[in-house]
Amino acid sequence: MDFPDPPGGRFDGPRHLFSVRAYFEDTDLSGVVYHANYLRWFERARSDMLRLIGIDQRAAQEAGEGAYAVSELSIRYLRPARLDDAVHIESVTTEVAAASCRIRQRAFRDGVLLAEAMVRAAFVAPSGRPRRQPAAWIDAFRTVLAQPSDFESTA
Repeated sequence: MDFPDPPGGRFDGPRHLFSVRAYFEDTDLSGVVYHANYLRWFERARSDMLRLIGIDQRAAQEAGEGAYAVSELSIRYLRPARLDDAVHIESVTTEVAAASCRIRQRAFRDGVLLAEAMVRAAFVAPSGRPRRQPAAWIDAFRTVLAQPSDFESTA
């Protein structure tokens, strides 16, 4: 059998673009997407963004180096997504530090902003303590690091 690869999104300049569909399992009884599912969609988009820039989280974890953990999160909901909606996630890296990165994520339906989040992901050792992320990962992030003018007016 020849199955298609899972969606991985793509970059448009510093913006990573990723699409999901709102399925029945994502909604409440009224057909509105449950608020926690935006967090899942944002996580998928971030994971695929990292994969596309060459950050292999699984290899780092298996080698005992560590993994990313969300250390800070703020989210704002503006409008609901509903059953069968195509939801487009935009992720923009706004800051890279020695042991963390900050990513702004927004969810759209037909160009209308539904939700937006700011996430700080810290690199942590297997013990759970913060540690420097690999230098190659910092370099990878810098290839897509946005300037304020890159993300202030995107929609």
